[in-house]
Amino acid sequence: MINAVRSELLRTRRKGIVLGWSGLTVLFTVMINMVMAQVVGSSSTGPTAGPGVSFPTLGQWQAADGITAGLSSAAGMYGVVALSFWAIVTAGDYSSGLIRLTASAQPDRVRLLLGKAGALALWTAAVTTVALVADLVIAPVAAQSADIDVSAWGRDIVPTLAGAWFNLFATLLVWGVIGLALALVTRSAAVSISVGVGYVLVVEAVVTAALDAIADWTPGATLGALARGGTADIPYGTALALGALYTLLGLGVALTVFRRRDITD
Repeated sequence: MINAVRSELLRTRRKGIVLGWSGLTVLFTVMINMVMAQVVGSSSTGPTAGPGVSFPTLGQWQAADGITAGLSSAAGMYGVVALSFWAIVTAGDYSSGLIRLTASAQPDRVRLLLGKAGALALWTAAVTTVALVADLVIAPVAAQSADIDVSAWGRDIVPTLAGAWFNLFATLLVWGVIGLALALVTRSAAVSISVGVGYVLVVEAVVTAALDAIADWTPGATLGALARGGTADIPYGTALALGALYTLLGLGVALTVFRRRDITD
């Protein structure tokens, strides 16, 4: 298994992937913090959440853990990016024909797929770290630009950062596994990304509006709550359990399709 992960890490260490994923992460971190400073700073109740974005109130942003509020606010945007890159790497093996070579070198398809998932999980951990570092740099600047008092940010900084990192990593991991499953089913990065973006922007909003009873069980709501460390509607334990369930379901679908489908057609 370790060799499979190491092999996939080497194959996915392409400049376009590393710089593209990291660059988009930094861009979204800067954008969400600057927008949040201008919008949240002018309201004590907090603005209405948009697709893939959930802003805190002014009080929540000024709290001790408010320095990482930008990470949870942009979790949906980060998630779509993670889904996209997992799908690109997975579907790219089919479009390039490389899947035949890798399957010949490693006939055990379960080990091959888990090696890919493990390598992508490590890249996801690295990108999560990039997001956290970027947030630590830009959040104070954004708050200062809006003249917001953030003196409480220095308290309990280590557990705050560790918790924020883990919650964001867990969230992105679930989105990535969904991208992996979609790419294996469709064999197309474009289709997988379209489905992911369409779901975040349109489908979930329509479904939750029509079926309020399942609003707290949908992936977007669950993963948003997970990134924020739990909400009033979805406790942290519930969000973590549902995130694990979505991950297992995604891996189950991916493994089933990968093992049973002919890779030569």
